[in-house]
Amino acid sequence: MTIESITEDEEVTPKKAGKPKSTKSSEDKWGVEVMAMGFCVLPSLIFRAQRRLGLNPTQLAVLLQLADYWWDAGRKPFPKKADLADRLSLSDRQVQRHIADLEAQGFVQRIERRASHRGKISNEYDLSGLVEKLKELEPQFREIADEAKARKKAVAKPNYKPAAKPEAPSQ
Repeated sequence: MTIESITEDEEVTPKKAGKPKSTKSSEDKWGVEVMAMGFCVLPSLIFRAQRRLGLNPTQLAVLLQLADYWWDAGRKPFPKKADLADRLSLSDRQVQRHIADLEAQGFVQRIERRASHRGKISNEYDLSGLVEKLKELEPQFREIADEAKARKKAVAKPNYKPAAKPEAPSQ
């Protein structure tokens, strides 16, 4: 449903209680059993901007794994490197190096955690750098998406005439 198609009544009428439509839609796509195992909400911009962010596939995979542990905005994820390594089929040391690279690029900040009686425990990971970088890129991606939407809308109009393409200079 687009913003233009929402009526005034729909704007003020609260939605019915129950499962949100997106969960139902996800269950329709993936299956109830699969969705019952949990899910992680990720903005599509992470995937669309991977190259612009300068993330190689393994760095992206590490970020996605960290995001899967980030359940609440007020509580940073704190997975063990061994758990990340197991999920990614990497060594603990490889995970450590990739996280260090992500930290150097400003996507992640490691925060050391210590237990009073046990010493050092798994790090906490602050992903606010990734969030800020995505917020910086969003206007550029939004502009391109809006331009594409406007072109698509223009093409659908009767008597559409495409603008003449400039000729390439001959050599």
